[in-house]
Amino acid sequence: MHQLLELYKQWRGEEPAVTQQLPVAGSNRIYYRMTDGEGESVVGCIGTSRDENHAFIYLARHFSKRQLPVPQVLAVSEDELRYLQTDLGTVSLFDAIRGGREAGGRYTLKEQELLKATIRELPNVQFRGARELDFSNCYPQPEFNIEGVLFDLNYFKYCFLKATELDFHELKLEADFRLLAKDLTAERCDSFLYRDFQARNVMLTDGKPFFIDFQGGRRGPFYYDLASFLWQASARYPDKLRAELLDDYYEAAQQFIEMPKRDIFASRLQLFVFFRTLQVLGAYGFRGYFERKQHFIDSIPPAIQNLRELLQTADFQYPYLISLLRKLTELPRFQRIEVTAARSDGYKTTDNNPYKAHPKDGPATFSKYDGKGPLVVKVFSFSYRKGIPEDESGNGGGYVFDCRSTHNPGRYEPYKQLTGLDEPVIRFLEDDGEILTFLESVYKLADAHVERYIQRGFTSLMFSFGCTGGQHRSVYSAQHLAEHIHQKFGVEVRICHREQNISQTLEAKQ
Repeated sequence: MHQLLELYKQWRGEEPAVTQQLPVAGSNRIYYRMTDGEGESVVGCIGTSRDENHAFIYLARHFSKRQLPVPQVLAVSEDELRYLQTDLGTVSLFDAIRGGREAGGRYTLKEQELLKATIRELPNVQFRGARELDFSNCYPQPEFNIEGVLFDLNYFKYCFLKATELDFHELKLEADFRLLAKDLTAERCDSFLYRDFQARNVMLTDGKPFFIDFQGGRRGPFYYDLASFLWQASARYPDKLRAELLDDYYEAAQQFIEMPKRDIFASRLQLFVFFRTLQVLGAYGFRGYFERKQHFIDSIPPAIQNLRELLQTADFQYPYLISLLRKLTELPRFQRIEVTAARSDGYKTTDNNPYKAHPKDGPATFSKYDGKGPLVVKVFSFSYRKGIPEDESGNGGGYVFDCRSTHNPGRYEPYKQLTGLDEPVIRFLEDDGEILTFLESVYKLADAHVERYIQRGFTSLMFSFGCTGGQHRSVYSAQHLAEHIHQKFGVEVRICHREQNISQTLEAKQ
């Protein structure tokens, strides 16, 4: 500690007024927030590995030159065991989305936007950050390779699998491990593999994501980081949100490289999700079972649930390994796992082309609205006291849903000045749950109607949600239906919260 204070004094010209040790996570490195008399702070690090520190210092300086969102290295000791970096604040992405995580995966719009901003920034680090990067500075190895994969798989075997006392055949398991390692390394990638890309390693400064703890990065496949982030065991991202985040990543990455076709992308990603799930179980076993760190012990049940779901949906060609993992997920200690993620299967989409008429429809009949397209959907929220919104299209209006049967946040003082777009109201409604049940039925009606209107080339469809004041329940419902329709069908959706005088247009996807 004395040497870190000396480094600060050399850099700043005086000792810090306040030095505070930061909470320790999975790393053996120790961090301190060091603040001067004027309230300006930096973060000091004391590491136990010179090579690990060197990797971080080199990568941080390289990324800073490329103007990537990372902390800047301010001062480094001669032996590189201590350094100072800019202080990115106290709020991590993990902290900012805590509400959605603790609500079992019901993330607010604000939380979803933070996740999307982060995932859109990732390709910038992976692809632009890899340009002119000397990977020989990476720690503990410069490249994702078969040896590294086998190390991680054996980490899972020795630190988790053996701790369960499940009987298995070592040689058969090793043979499948080698097949998996070969498949994972079949494609050479020149991108930067962050390796520990997770919400805890993203800091929010002025609402923008900054990346930390990338010292374990190396050259490798970009799929790995996606698997780490989107299938993080404790996050419980609903399938619908995960699909949206994948789409955002795919589009952002297209700016840097020619991405593989969607089906190939999905297939490769699934393989890395499988590998990453085994790897994190190994880490949880070591940090939890052996080091007795409660956070990692608590992370094991959702990780097992991730593995269980993956084995149910995927078709991996590693027969002995898969049979062994099925036995693992069926162990009594892992059977009573509470899965609280609301609507974890998201909104299912059809493989059929909605623009193609069904052969059983019979001979086509036409009205003056048929075949004109494209469809524009209008969604309103309103107060029944002020009447149902008028339809200006000439169609006479569409669905009108009465939200007044659901629990009303407006009855409680803390919510009276807020609307259904504000996070406290959203949390109230979703924790109560009545609005979610209500919307499940709405979505089914709306999906069938939108799909049929698209087939027939209709140009206008209207949905309206009313409640007592047109402020809370109707606003929440209208906003969520609009976003659901836009995400699922890609049509233009116009939102009008009439009593709030708020309008928004979600442009049609090309």
